[in-house]
Parts: sequence; structure tokens; C-alpha cells
Amino acid sequence: MRGRWRGRSAWWWARRVVLALVLAPFVLTAVYWIVPPVSTLMVGRFLTLQPVTRDWVSLDDISPALVRSVIVSEDARYCTHHGIDTVEMSKVLDAYAKGRETRGASTITMQVVKNLFLWPGRDVARKALEMPLALWLDLAMSKRRVLEIYLNIAEWGPDGQFGIEAGSRAAFGRPAKDLTRRQAALMTAVLPNPIDRNPARPSRYVSTRANEIAADAAQSGGLLDCIYPDG
Repeated sequence: MRGRWRGRSAWWWARRVVLALVLAPFVLTAVYWIVPPVSTLMVGRFLTLQPVTRDWVSLDDISPALVRSVIVSEDARYCTHHGIDTVEMSKVLDAYAKGRETRGASTITMQVVKNLFLWPGRDVARKALEMPLALWLDLAMSKRRVLEIYLNIAEWGPDGQFGIEAGSRAAFGRPAKDLTRRQAALMTAVLPNPIDRNPARPSRYVSTRANEIAADAAQSGGLLDCIYPDG
């Protein structure tokens, strides 16, 4: 009898743990409308006593040049999709079907979901969770808020710098609102690998990539209508 009771108790707790994990992203979404979020990577560094530097800044205190550079580089259809870029997803699936090397199709919204609620890696299980959560986040939050969160939780340096403010001060000794177009392009170019890439001392690849980003940003037209509706 006691063994049966223990089994039922364990099952009771297991169900509640699973329910809590399922509900956590939805509860946290409401909280993160008000409270500056922290990423799972930041939490991991806190728990392992590694340094974390993050100075939260509002979107209005970030250089528009940086915002534009990030949009054109990371998610050019950010203002028009609903969390998932079906155009890029179709390209990836087509390339995969033809046996060609595929590029990532993660949107900024999907990256925010991964950083806030999920674990690092490229496994199928995480992707399966990432997409519906991205649709939810796009529905529950404004485009401006999602982008503001992204720019404040992205890893932006090798020594625990998170967010554009900490990254900008570490690289160029200036706040994010004062970044020049060139500096904004360099900061964006290192985003995929902020551990090994240095915007202050860019490699040839980073410098070339920054040039491409700057050129795309200069011709981006109305890509940022959901961020700066008045231009």
C-alpha cells in the first residue's frame, strides 16, 4: 500500500512539474512586458559564478543605425511576418530536399524565444517548441518590445557582456545611443559569434561583413515601419 501511495505521489508531482514547464513561457511573457527579462544563458552564467554584465536600455536609447543594421542582417522581414518567416523556411526546406547546405531561418522572435525559454543547441525538439512559442510571442507582444528584449539579452562579448549597451561600452567605450553607422554594422557583424569576433579589432571577414550590412541598411527603405512608423 505504501509503495502504491508513493507511486501516485511521484506521478502527481511529475504531472505538476510538466504543467509548470508548459505554462512557464506564457506566464513569463506577461511578466516580461514589465520586468527586464534575463536569458537562460545569463542564468546559467549566474549559477556557475561567471561574470554577467547587462545594462538594460529602452529602444529609444539605442542608435537607429544599430536597429536598422540588426534588422537587415538578422531578419529582414521582421515587420511583416508573425514570428516565423515562411519565405526563409521554404528556402531552407527546398535546399535540404536538394541536398544543399542550408542556412538558418530563425527570426528575431524565434531567437528571443530560444534565449528566454529554451536551451541552446540545434536539436529537433527545441525547434519544434520554438516555432509555436514564436507565434505566441508575436501575438502577445508588440514588435518594438520583442526587438527591445532581443537587443538587451543577446550575447555581445566574450566576457559575459549581454545586450547592446554592455557590448557597445566594452567595444567602443560609448553608449548604444551614440554608435555610428560603421560601429553599428560592426556590432551586428559579430552577433553570430561574439566570443571569437571583436568589433573593436575586426578581422577581414568581420570588416567585409560589416560593409555588406551597412550597404543593405542604407537601402532598407520601409523595413522598419513597425519600429519607426514615422520614418
